[in-house]
Amino acid sequence: MIRFIAAIDSKRGIADDHGLPWASKVPDEVADFRAKIQDGLILMGYDTYVVVSKPLNPAINYVATSKDEPLREGFQTVKDARAFIRQATQDIWNIGGAILFASTLDLADELYLTQIEGDFHCTKFFPPYEDKFVLAEESQPITENGITYRFQRYVRKT
Repeated sequence: MIRFIAAIDSKRGIADDHGLPWASKVPDEVADFRAKIQDGLILMGYDTYVVVSKPLNPAINYVATSKDEPLREGFQTVKDARAFIRQATQDIWNIGGAILFASTLDLADELYLTQIEGDFHCTKFFPPYEDKFVLAEESQPITENGITYRFQRYVRKT
């Protein structure tokens, strides 16, 4: 099972040039993200790797990059993200960023999206998905520190 997980604002924004604009304001959302990705492989893009300080689960975390530089302990380079996903024998959590999401969306089985109300003036975006996925589950609205969001799970249309 290939799962994408992201928090997106009302314009599908996932980050600005400084990171996640809401991260420090929604600790329960961050805790939910961390709990979900504890099982399975984690795949991330290089820019996401740069901002995480350590692997996000006990397994090796995989980083899609063409760079040849060595990565920190607990991370392993993946030169071809599409091939990695296609050849996987375990569940994969694709945690982004924007380029990785866009280049592999057609391989996703499920999307775990936190829909954050409002426009956070992001500069990086989740790709359009509405024509290929259908909403399967949605939580009630949750408000933390003035930010309202819903957890949603989408499945690929058959």
